[in-house]
Amino acid sequence: MTLSLSAGVKGHIACARERGRVPPAEQQPGPQEYFSVVVETVHLYVFGDSRRVLPSWQDGEMHLRVHQENCEYCASRLDMPVPKLSQSLDEVLSTLLPSSSSSSGSRLDGNCLPIWTTLPADILTPVVAYLRLTDGARGVESFLFESAVKGETAGRWSFVGANPKEIYRTGPNEAGGAVDPLTPLKAKLEEYKAIKVPGAPPLTGGAIGYVGYDCIRYFEPKTARDDLADPLGIPESVFMLHDSLVAFDHLFQRVYVVSHIYLPSSATSVTKESITESYHLAAEQIKSVADKLSSTGPLPQVNQPRIDLSANPVPKDETPEERYLRLDKMSNVGREGYERFVTSLKESIVQGEIIQAVPSQRLRRETKLHPFNVYRHLRQLNPSPYMFYIECGNGTQLVGASPECLCKVEEGGKVTNHAIAGTVRRGKTAEEDAELAAQLAASVKDRAEHVMLVDLARNDINRVCKPETVVVDSLMQVEKFSHVMHLTSQVSGMLRADQDRFTAFRSIFPAGTVSGAPKIRAIELVSALERERRGAYAGAVGHFDFAPDSMDTCIAIRTMVFKDGVASLQAGGGIVFDSDEFEEYVETVNKLGANVRCIEEAEAYYAALQDEEEQQ
Repeated sequence: MTLSLSAGVKGHIACARERGRVPPAEQQPGPQEYFSVVVETVHLYVFGDSRRVLPSWQDGEMHLRVHQENCEYCASRLDMPVPKLSQSLDEVLSTLLPSSSSSSGSRLDGNCLPIWTTLPADILTPVVAYLRLTDGARGVESFLFESAVKGETAGRWSFVGANPKEIYRTGPNEAGGAVDPLTPLKAKLEEYKAIKVPGAPPLTGGAIGYVGYDCIRYFEPKTARDDLADPLGIPESVFMLHDSLVAFDHLFQRVYVVSHIYLPSSATSVTKESITESYHLAAEQIKSVADKLSSTGPLPQVNQPRIDLSANPVPKDETPEERYLRLDKMSNVGREGYERFVTSLKESIVQGEIIQAVPSQRLRRETKLHPFNVYRHLRQLNPSPYMFYIECGNGTQLVGASPECLCKVEEGGKVTNHAIAGTVRRGKTAEEDAELAAQLAASVKDRAEHVMLVDLARNDINRVCKPETVVVDSLMQVEKFSHVMHLTSQVSGMLRADQDRFTAFRSIFPAGTVSGAPKIRAIELVSALERERRGAYAGAVGHFDFAPDSMDTCIAIRTMVFKDGVASLQAGGGIVFDSDEFEEYVETVNKLGANVRCIEEAEAYYAALQDEEEQQ
């Protein structure tokens, strides 16, 4: 057998069908032994003396020309670019194998090691990556997370994942049952403990998904009601376990394709052979994803049905009053019903039951738009700190652009909550913008409402953190987003030794900005008025990482739930003792109107595009 190798190349050669694994003995032609050829850090495993491996350099990338005679599973010729991984097999073995003074087991505290390759991000975008990994958003369970810092500057990181390792759904009609979703989630994530690697992206794998608002019934049983209608019929929670994903570093223009090397559960099983096998499986997964991202073939297109604008006509030169009336017809309660909510809650405030409450209304908007096309429009129209598209499976998608962090837990146990209360539109000029910002900062009503919510956030965090570490990091700062400005504050603390990210999440969920204060009583009163499950709205969207001390979730506001050709949009507002019924109704309509406008503009765009294509 003749081999021609170049130093510095690393990879694994096997049957074309297996692509990265040595096939079982019965599938191996020729001699049953296989040879390990080592040149410096090169490890090429070749079986059968009729195998020829001829490497060559093409555009700075190593290709291995493979030919296997008499093998029905191998193509006559196969080009296999070998991705340059963050760690070679030798480096991984030296990291994970026990030291000479130890009889068995790994030397590190953890059981999964992230490994990756990098690609240039100059022409590859998160949207393009998502379309390539999902074959044009064809319904495979997947996610896309993006961020705009403070609404005006692109965030550093974006994340894309498809084809999760496992999927967990909970709810009355789900296999997971009507249970606290964090209990099985915690049990599953305890099986994974990521080993920290310098230079790794902040998220390398974990559980990605949502916790619906109605899960509060499991965290605070007093709030449970069995008489609420369920108009959406979606799971109470959905989490996808991703151990392979794509991370975009927009600062350094790099794309990380990440997978994991797993250690056996038994310490005595941590051997060179077990690590080598896991290494090659991870390398093959990375190569598979990298090949899709680097494809020069046509970009998979979203299957967008024909848009008929006459189905949902939008009048030209529509007045605000006409728009309120049009949107009112889509509402589950209408103006009369929402104003009744406000009046009832004001009475409860006067009677001393609560200080504040947040009722909501839901709009139902039919559309032929593919939900991913709505997301593409939303990310341009309303860039936000938390932008997400989640394909939940079973015909359900979540599309959102949330400005508000619910609960973030970082390395070392730091817990952060972000409160938003007080909103004003952006000015048409720099001068008007500054004037409106000053008015918002000086608003007595907005400041009073905001202080209540900051106090509530401090109480929530104090339940799980060391009291002396709980601080208000920022108070009533004016943050500017694409279309509005908000009064925002941030509260943080350090977790106590007997608490973890799951107890922190339960303590803060749901946010006071979507429930009220005192939280439990406000939730009870609002549920009695709305008489419907909220679903994903006012819940949380985010990720629980393989790293046991890491989590980031946002409040599911400015979020659309798509199911069976219907977009469900929901919004609420904080009610205090002197709230005006009509003004509160208008505030929710304006919040909902932003997402309705997103759908309308996207429909107009794709309808025009389809007309143009037909005329060509």
